[in-house]
Amino acid sequence: MVVDDLADNREIYSECLQHLGLHVIEAVDGQDAIAKARTELPNLIVMDLSMPNMDGWEAMRRLKEDPATRDIPIIVLTGYGMAGHAQATLAGCDAYLVKPCLPDDLAGVVMSVLGAHAIDR
Repeated sequence: MVVDDLADNREIYSECLQHLGLHVIEAVDGQDAIAKARTELPNLIVMDLSMPNMDGWEAMRRLKEDPATRDIPIIVLTGYGMAGHAQATLAGCDAYLVKPCLPDDLAGVVMSVLGAHAIDR
């Protein structure tokens, strides 16, 4: 799942993941992400932190508290820069990327996180 309030970002990153052969669902904010995560149970979530209605911080916290979604890996993809990296890791993200992010960089991190979680399960 790709979660970002900007349609252009969702499109770019969704296309990147589709080129890896992944089925991608999109969410427009944290509330939408939580609802879709609970019904769709995606293998991975790529989430922005700065969004209206419910930001990525709160969505990540709620997803990690919910037994149904807590094991879904979350990759933070944000414009916050490295200053938020430690906070995001403590909040439960599995990887942290800074925008603008090249599609190849996202693809590499996604495959790494998916591979690590396949081994863990």
